[in-house]
Amino acid sequence: MHPFVEMALLFSFLNAVLLFGLLYVYVRILLRTHAKYTFGLIIFAGLLLIQNLITLSSYLFMIQFYSSQLYPVMDLVTVFEFAALIALLRVTL
Repeated sequence: MHPFVEMALLFSFLNAVLLFGLLYVYVRILLRTHAKYTFGLIIFAGLLLIQNLITLSSYLFMIQFYSSQLYPVMDLVTVFEFAALIALLRVTL
């Protein structure tokens, strides 16, 4: 497998792990505070997690349909999403 694809797979997996963590934190906050905005954050994180899992599975099972010219772009998207999720997790905690 191409190193760019491996890097995209790694960061997609890490993004999924971070989103599971965010969901856990948001559910704990919702159970303590019953705040409406936390419910919105749970929906946001859940939908983003679903999107990320679909992306991860497409990288795993449909990579032969991707052009090799897209590999660096895939990496950029996953790395920037990872950075954004790290920032969101840091602000949340």
